[in-house]
Amino acid sequence: MEKPIKVRIFDQEYLVRSEEDEEWVQRIAKHVNNKFKEIINNVEGLSEKKIAILVAFNIASDYFQLLKDRDERAIDIERRVKALNYQIDLITK
Repeated sequence: MEKPIKVRIFDQEYLVRSEEDEEWVQRIAKHVNNKFKEIINNVEGLSEKKIAILVAFNIASDYFQLLKDRDERAIDIERRVKALNYQIDLITK
């Protein structure tokens, strides 16, 4: 059941409805807030809208990098499993 959770991002309060527990939602809000701080510390004179777009872009970039890393790990694991299976086949024949 969705419940409203109050979060604070970029000095604004938001009410977020989520099925996740409050700790998880607060953790996400903290991550988003930290991304805002990163952008604000590195770029001056941008509107809140442009900052929000950069934050969304950075979070999406992090997400796609994680997907890429996961896929590369999966390929490496598959390669290693095949190599181990080959070695097992050599021993058992």
